[in-house]
Amino acid sequence: MSTLLTIIVTNAQAVPNNIFFFQQPAIYVGGPTVYSNSLYSTSLAPQAQGAQAVFQSNLQFYAGAQQASAGIPAIGAASGYTSAMQPISLTTSGATTANSTNMTASPLSLSVPGYTAGVQPGSFRITMPVYSSPPNYFNVGSATLSNGLIVLSNFVLGQPNQNTDCQPIFKYYVALGNYTSGQVMNFTQSSVTAAICDFTTGFTQAQVTLNSNWTWSSPIMN
Repeated sequence: MSTLLTIIVTNAQAVPNNIFFFQQPAIYVGGPTVYSNSLYSTSLAPQAQGAQAVFQSNLQFYAGAQQASAGIPAIGAASGYTSAMQPISLTTSGATTANSTNMTASPLSLSVPGYTAGVQPGSFRITMPVYSSPPNYFNVGSATLSNGLIVLSNFVLGQPNQNTDCQPIFKYYVALGNYTSGQVMNFTQSSVTAAICDFTTGFTQAQVTLNSNWTWSSPIMN
């Protein structure tokens, strides 16, 4: 069984609040525009009523691909439709890890990962097939298995017959708002007032409180 990263959230205010969770965007080679999705959202009752929200994500890297309806994702809209995801390893110096996967456009799928030379350390690669764009659009990037749901966490617009190299980051955020799972959100805007839970140093659990003055407590990591 894989390890779970867990964020426990409590609400010190006297009223319920809508909250949502999202991930630090990965680093993509070449500097393309990166988009982010909400991973999970819920309405959280006050702590005085015994409520808490729990968000969990597998401590596992996933490559993801998704069929999209348009070339430019819109904030507040679903990023796409049919999705494919494969657990994948990152490139490690001196080792032949399963660091790459090939996408098939129809039906949408990702191959079982294998080793490809030339992928930067800390990254994985998705190789795109030849297809016509338009009318076909695909989002590719870093996926998660969060609270039991497969979600394309952050992504770029796939390009026919090209490689997408992605370096994921295990940092998660919780913010006020009601972006539902798989809905495109503005990472830059939302992260300014969000609580950040940094799991890159080996922690697997974070405890966060929404304070009565609308600020977030510093996460207790363990």
